[in-house]
Amino acid sequence: MSAEMAEAIRQLVQEKGIDEDLVLKMIEDTLKAAYKRKYGTNDNAVVTFNETRTDVSIYSRKTIVDGVYNPVIEIELEEALELDPECEIGDELLIEVDPREFDRISVQSAKQTAHQSIRDIQKDSLYSEYKDKVGEIIIGYYQRERNGNIYVDLGKVEGIFPKKFQSPRESFRQNDRIKAMISEVRKTQTGLQIVLSRTDPDFVRRIMELEVPEIYDRTVEIHKIVREPGYRTKVAVWSHREDVDPVGACVGLKGVRIQAVIRELEGEKIDILKYDPDPRVFIRNALSPAEVNEVVILDEVKRSALAVVADQQFSLAIGKQGLNVRLANRLADWSIDVKTDEQFAEMDLTAESRKAVQDLFSDDVPVEEISDVAEMPGITEELVSILRGNGIEKIETLLSMADDDINALEGMTEESFAALGGLMNENLEVVESAPDTEAVLAAESLPAEEEAEEEYECPECGSAITIDMTTCPNCGIGLSFEYEDEE
Repeated sequence: MSAEMAEAIRQLVQEKGIDEDLVLKMIEDTLKAAYKRKYGTNDNAVVTFNETRTDVSIYSRKTIVDGVYNPVIEIELEEALELDPECEIGDELLIEVDPREFDRISVQSAKQTAHQSIRDIQKDSLYSEYKDKVGEIIIGYYQRERNGNIYVDLGKVEGIFPKKFQSPRESFRQNDRIKAMISEVRKTQTGLQIVLSRTDPDFVRRIMELEVPEIYDRTVEIHKIVREPGYRTKVAVWSHREDVDPVGACVGLKGVRIQAVIRELEGEKIDILKYDPDPRVFIRNALSPAEVNEVVILDEVKRSALAVVADQQFSLAIGKQGLNVRLANRLADWSIDVKTDEQFAEMDLTAESRKAVQDLFSDDVPVEEISDVAEMPGITEELVSILRGNGIEKIETLLSMADDDINALEGMTEESFAALGGLMNENLEVVESAPDTEAVLAAESLPAEEEAEEEYECPECGSAITIDMTTCPNCGIGLSFEYEDEE
């Protein structure tokens, strides 16, 4: 039996890839299962191996008694003395059991236990081997297809390549070589399941690590990858060293490195661009290959920006079905609206106000709104008295008046008129809104007070707008809302 035992262990270790200690544990569990099937319990079963682990024995541990009630766990003193002349009542003896005495049902139970143990051991050992490989590239061969899912031969195990993780550019046939990324490893009732993917952005990351040594050794870092599988991928990179161009390192001499990545992705377009902590620069880069003339930050809190491009660059910036700007939004994590120079010029943003909009949201200044003429910074009591004497309490009333009407106010001198005009030009910015016009302190920030969401019409183009909008989605005009408290 020792020769057969040694051969069985060798086959399990070599062919199944099971650790020898696990094989011995499986043999022990198998014998105990047969013992339990024959005797009803295995609590007193003892399995031992010889020093070379080539033979196994099973024993029944029995207590020596004077009067046996349970022959499975007890033995008479007289019978025990025949086995060991020095034993006494209360001692325990190990009595060897011949496995060949087990009946057919016990042997069948042992076989089932052995098969289940082998499956569990294989599953556990393979899970331990592959669980740390999630995110790594693996190569297998097309085995079969079912409902669009491809089953891949990975050697020790079978991988599943779900349809949703397959690029629309790619098709595979019988015995095709498939390079994919291990997306997930999970145990199932039927065994270990290795889920493969070629659409995950990390698949592009791993391919680039193989093709670009600077990425592999961390000289160049990948900041972020966004992807529309089969169509376009954008990769933002940066370098730890000033003398290493991150984009050039990824592209390679005459584009040889990036072309290798493109071939692996079956011709999918790839944009390599430089990451920059300045959102204006990064947004400009993210919209590549389009050339952006200007980037205006509309709302830093809401991460909203406007990119201005030449007319001939507009379709390139937007991309087919909006793909380029959509990927740029995800890459920069900003909401980017693209306008042509002509559209931008038609917006209610002069050169000064465009700069003001950028400065307003780049400074950490508290939000403040003013409406009373007395709140204007630098205004004198004399001017306040003149304005109030003519019934002008609100700044919006003052802004709605023509210069001639202001100059004709009772008590208004040329010096007072000039001083008032200077204060208004210096401190106030006029923003068209629906339905009224309000004055906002330009030296600080626009109000961020939230109102209940209602629908209005844009005063410029008539499109439907809501109270939480800062610009009209159709014509781009600046919007602001204000309500008077009821007295």
